[in-house]
Amino acid sequence: MQIYLDYSATTPPRSEVVGLVNHVLKQEWGNPSSLHQWGQRSAMALETARVQVASLLNAADPESIVFTSGGTEADNMAILGIARQYNIPQHLIISTVEHPGISEPVRYLEKQGWEVTRLPVNHGGRVDPLDLKAAIQSNTVLISIIYGQSEVGTVQPIEALGRIAQDHGILFHTDAVQAAGRVPIDVRRLPIDLLSLSSHKIYGVQGAGALYVRPGVKIGPLLLGGGQEGKKRSGTQAVAVIAGLGMAAELAATEMSRENPRLIALRDRLFDLMADCPYVVPTGDRLYRLPHHVSFLINDPYHTVETEKITGKMMVRQMNLAGIAISAGSACHSGKLSPSPVLSAMGYSETEGLKGIRLTLGRETTVEDIDWTAMVLKQVLTRLIPKLAIAS
Repeated sequence: MQIYLDYSATTPPRSEVVGLVNHVLKQEWGNPSSLHQWGQRSAMALETARVQVASLLNAADPESIVFTSGGTEADNMAILGIARQYNIPQHLIISTVEHPGISEPVRYLEKQGWEVTRLPVNHGGRVDPLDLKAAIQSNTVLISIIYGQSEVGTVQPIEALGRIAQDHGILFHTDAVQAAGRVPIDVRRLPIDLLSLSSHKIYGVQGAGALYVRPGVKIGPLLLGGGQEGKKRSGTQAVAVIAGLGMAAELAATEMSRENPRLIALRDRLFDLMADCPYVVPTGDRLYRLPHHVSFLINDPYHTVETEKITGKMMVRQMNLAGIAISAGSACHSGKLSPSPVLSAMGYSETEGLKGIRLTLGRETTVEDIDWTAMVLKQVLTRLIPKLAIAS
C-alpha cells in the first residue's frame, strides 16, 4: 500500500483546481493590469479568486484579500508591513511556537532594535491569554499568534487573544496557514486584523497565498513597483495559480462541514489505535486540535541505548520504506537533525526534541489507511527497539 499522511506539508492539487489552472494558462493568460480584452479576462479570473478567498473567511470586502506567493510571504508582509511604518523600533509579541515564516522576520526586527516578547506555552502547546495581558506594553504595536500549530496540531485560543489585543488597541495577526480551509474562520466575528493562508495546504497549487487585511488597517509594501494588489504587493500576479487558490478556497468552504467530522474521526481512531503502544506519546493538545492532525514522540520506558538513536527523521525513512509518508516535526525543518524548537518550547528535552513525528490526514485518507498505518508503525518500532520484541 502507498499511503500519504503528510497533508500539513502539502496537499495534492484537486482535479478541479488543475483543470482551472490549465484553462487559465491557455485562455486567460493576459496581464491583468492591461485594459484590452486579454487583460480583462485575466483580471476577471483574479477578482473571482479574490471573492472566493474572501468568502472562505467570511470577509465582507474582497479587496481585503492581498494575493502573495504563499504563506511565508503573507507572514512577512504582515510582520514587516506593520513594522516598516515606524521610524523608531517598537514592541511586538509572538508565541514560542510560531512557524519560521513569523519567527524569522521577527528575529530580523529584533536585530534592528525592536523589542520582542515570546509568550510561553503549556505542555500541550497553548498560550495562556493571561500571559498575553501581562506582556503588553505601552509601545506594543503588533501581536502575532499562530492559529493552528503545524508540528503538534494545537489550536490557539485566537478569539480570546484577539479580544485582548483589540481591547488594548493593538493590531492582531494570525498565521492560519494550517487552519484556513480546515476549520471555520469568520473574520467578521473574530477580532483578527491580519491573517495569512496558503494555497497548497488546501488542495491548491504551490506558489500562491493570501493575506487578509481588515479594512482600515494600513500596511506597508514589501515590494515596490507597479502598485498591484492595492499598492500592497507589486508585481504581475500569477493569475493561474491564484485562480486555483480561489477554486480550492470555494471547495473547502463548501465541503468543510462534511469533511471535518470525517477527519476528526480518523484522527481520533489513529490516536486510539496507538494508545496501547507505550513507545509513542501523543504531543499537542488533544481537545484543542486541528481536525486532521496526529503527532507523537518516540518513547521507550526502558531508556535503552537503541532508543536514544531513534529520531523522528529515522522514523520518516523507515515508514517511507513501508510506503507511508509521514513527517518529522515541522515540514520546514524536516531536513535538519536538530531539536524541534516547538517541542523545546513545550518543555521537552533536547533528546526528546529530536523524536517528534507527525501524521496528517486528508481527503483521500481512509479507515483502512489508518488501520494499516498503526500496524506498520508498531512493527517499525518493534524492529528498531530490540526490547520491544522481548516485551511483546
